[in-house]
Amino acid sequence: MNKLYKKNEVLFACICIMIYVIGTSVGEAVSQILGVFKLPPMIFHLGFTVLLLAWLKKNDLFEKYGLIRPKYKLSEAWFFIPIMLIAFFSVFFGVILKYSVPETLFYIVSMLCVGFLEEVIFRGLLFVGMAKKNTKTAIIVSSLTFGIGHIVNLLNGQDMLETILQIIFACAVGFVLVTIFYKGKSLIPCIIFHGINNALSAVSDEQAALKFFGSVEKELYISVGISIIICIVYSIKLWRDFEMYE
Repeated sequence: MNKLYKKNEVLFACICIMIYVIGTSVGEAVSQILGVFKLPPMIFHLGFTVLLLAWLKKNDLFEKYGLIRPKYKLSEAWFFIPIMLIAFFSVFFGVILKYSVPETLFYIVSMLCVGFLEEVIFRGLLFVGMAKKNTKTAIIVSSLTFGIGHIVNLLNGQDMLETILQIIFACAVGFVLVTIFYKGKSLIPCIIFHGINNALSAVSDEQAALKFFGSVEKELYISVGISIIICIVYSIKLWRDFEMYE
């Protein structure tokens, strides 16, 4: 593991992405076969999280991949408001217990781990590895691969339209997150946002949102459209105003 990492960090990141995608897909498939919602994926995500954390700790890589406290004060973190609005958008119309209590816990734990894994792999390993040669290319590739990676949801039975919009949304959010990491030198805010954004889907009241918008398609178009606009304006603001983190 260490030999491969030292030889080629980008290849190591790509292998981690493959393990994550395959493991998640297998976990979801086993979940459907066993009829236990989110338990197998949670076991995989939690195990992979522990393994990756232990490896990063052992090799003293926390600072390199941004697993440190942000250098700015909490009072200066007002700029996270736009992205947190995106994170809480799914529960804007209310919360509801859609699954049993154990299944909801499995879902939340799994999604929190996904937030950590995707940030460390895409924003950490892949971006940092590529940024050694070209930062702009690293930002673009990290954002696009993060978005396109969500195509795996098609294999897990997700609707085509929803998956396409999710990919577009993930590319936009991915660009914002890699900007936050690049400018602020800490991956912690990205992990927190990502974990919250994912976990809240376990308790979001989708029926209430559907009644408000009138159709699933309209809801998707509007929510993704608003999120992308926020991401574009937010990214411009970040790049203009964060020189203090260079």
